[in-house]
This record gives sequence, structure tokens and C-alpha cells, in this order.
Amino acid sequence: MIVTKDTCIGDILDFDRTTSVYFLELGMHCLGCPTARGESIEDACRAHGQDVNELIEKLNAHLAKA
Repeated sequence: MIVTKDTCIGDILDFDRTTSVYFLELGMHCLGCPTARGESIEDACRAHGQDVNELIEKLNAHLAKA
């Protein structure tokens, strides 16, 4: 899996639940919420004031190790 700005949070979590730590460390604590699961990485980062590119980089690096 390759994460992009348009990738939904739910798709990432379904692919690899261990990615949740990267969301939680940015204050995205409502990962089980139906709205959050359908939200894109870009929208979630915007709502939480986080750098989308930094999160994408971390997620893709993590997923590349799996």
C-alpha cells in the first residue's frame, strides 16, 4: 500500500492496524469514529493542524518495512 493525500484513514488502518500510533501521536484520537475512518489523510491533517506530507512520509516508511 502507498499512502497519498487522498487515502482514507480507514483504508490505512484496515491494511495495517499498527499505523494507528502515527495518528494518535498527532492527536487524532477518534480513529474508530465512522466519520474519521472515511476522512482523507489531507482532511484529517488540516482539521488537526498537522503537516500532511510529514504524516504520509512516516506512514509510507512504516508500511515499506512490513
